[in-house]
Amino acid sequence: GSNWSLLLQGQWMVEFYAPWCPVCQQMELAWEAFARNSKELELSVGKVDVTQEPGVSGRFLVTTLPTIYHAKDGVFRRYRGSKTLEDLESYILERKWESIEPVAGWKSPTSLMMYGMAGLFHLSGWIRQIHNYFTGTLGIHIWVSYAIFILATLLIGLILALIFVLLIDCMCPAKSKEESFDSVDPDEHKIEDQQQTELSAGDEIPENSLSVGENEEEGEEESQPNSSDDSAVEECEGENDLEPFESDKLEETSLRQRKNPMEPEL
Repeated sequence: GSNWSLLLQGQWMVEFYAPWCPVCQQMELAWEAFARNSKELELSVGKVDVTQEPGVSGRFLVTTLPTIYHAKDGVFRRYRGSKTLEDLESYILERKWESIEPVAGWKSPTSLMMYGMAGLFHLSGWIRQIHNYFTGTLGIHIWVSYAIFILATLLIGLILALIFVLLIDCMCPAKSKEESFDSVDPDEHKIEDQQQTELSAGDEIPENSLSVGENEEEGEEESQPNSSDDSAVEECEGENDLEPFESDKLEETSLRQRKNPMEPEL
């Protein structure tokens, strides 16, 4: 970890390994010979134990072992060739690394994202050490150690949530009741005015209906005498129509009396 800044200068070949990795053990002799010839090849050769330096392995996002990277003035390329001494030396002498695409910007060990990944790997290594201390030195059962970590995770989450809420309250304080009442007052007045207008309109409707009903009743009362007058007129017209018929009958009877002289009395 302390030599991380040295990787950003000059030409490097770095191997990430673990003591328990069998492939790493097989290529250990070839890598040591490659390191001895580093002066002739004009480069520096290094090794990183992922169990001891989780932060550095996190920067390179090491997920398989062994993993080898080539670095040239802060530009990183992953070596995917054979692990023999000849192939390692030809990779440098023939400058084969120039034909390999460098690591993408966001995946580069110098990026901010990989800096955060290094912190996560370092935290995981620290948790592993505490777990080994609980189970090895203190003799605590493995499941008890897991339970301790679970409770600690929940407690830390609650504390962080509380701090987050307090920060939000400090940055965005809540309004007082008086301010909220004043801010709501204009809208409430508008709503009250609308309700009053609706109520007044509702009160006028029954009065109009009553006036219409009264006018209808008066019209009915006025129509009754008119109807009686019309019936009287019709009766008079009927009587006038009967008078010519009666006069005709009287004339006929008088003519008959004139034609037929009166019979002598016996």
